[in-house]
Amino acid sequence: MRRLFAGLAAGTFLLATAACGSSDDSGSSGGSSSSGGVTTVKLGLIPIVDVAPVYLGVQKGFYEKHGLKLSITTAQGGAAIVPGVVSSQFQFGFSNMTSLMVAQSNSVPVQAVSNGIASTGVQGEDFGAITVKKGSTLKSAKDLEGKKVAINTLKNINETAVRESVRKAGGDPDKVNFVELAFDQMPAALDSGQIDAAMVVEPALATVKSQGGVEIASPLVDVAPNLTVAMYFTSTQYAQQHPDVVKKFQEATAESLAYADSHPDEVRAVVTTYTKIPAAVLEQVTLPEWPAEANRSSIEALEKLGEQDGLFKATPDLDKLLP
Repeated sequence: MRRLFAGLAAGTFLLATAACGSSDDSGSSGGSSSSGGVTTVKLGLIPIVDVAPVYLGVQKGFYEKHGLKLSITTAQGGAAIVPGVVSSQFQFGFSNMTSLMVAQSNSVPVQAVSNGIASTGVQGEDFGAITVKKGSTLKSAKDLEGKKVAINTLKNINETAVRESVRKAGGDPDKVNFVELAFDQMPAALDSGQIDAAMVVEPALATVKSQGGVEIASPLVDVAPNLTVAMYFTSTQYAQQHPDVVKKFQEATAESLAYADSHPDEVRAVVTTYTKIPAAVLEQVTLPEWPAEANRSSIEALEKLGEQDGLFKATPDLDKLLP
């Protein structure tokens, strides 16, 4: 089993740039290390607005206060982070709920530990949207039939969400041509006409709008009201072996989420430390919600759509997956 997960990590884990400094580069095993009462843990994140609370929590000393030092590395999506956590490259990761449910349906031992991010629940005012370039003839999700639509990861949450938007608009999602593209590459691809539409999240959404791009649907809102989009997680083995560290991470992250939710200006400022978004564009960013608890009913709705789209080998067990 260990060799299987190691192979999975080697085959699918697309490592990007290190985003947050740490002196802990010693262990090739990727295990957490302790020094002077502080435990260093490795955390896999996606360089998007969603994870701003963690960076803010590091700045404010919330993690240090709870005896943790974070070594942060970024990847393109949650589907890449999952095998990194299971193979012990990371102790914790950030992933959308679909990736976690897909993993569990494949008997990959993952366990959510802290809430991550939620949709605003408001059509046209969410942090994620289907966008088209200025002057496009595409006016609704139904118009995506036969068109090239970019999503960050195929067969995952954003594809499921876009498919639901197409259904609700009266279209056939099976006629959409989905292509995989990193969020930060979508604005240029959309502007140049390489793609017809893009399912983008902040800060890429603000960049698209700054180029004159237009929203035509809010897929995450179409899935469920106030959808829990992503959570922080660990491996089942790590949770069993290090419950004290997991508890510290939960407490520090909860404090970080609460602070971020009530300090939007500081959130916008910290985003500039791990993305290349210009300050002028950042002012236009639509921030998500960072509630303390996950919305289970919304996750159940996402699960049903995932089953409808054939993403799961078996029905995910939410009782085991969720904290």
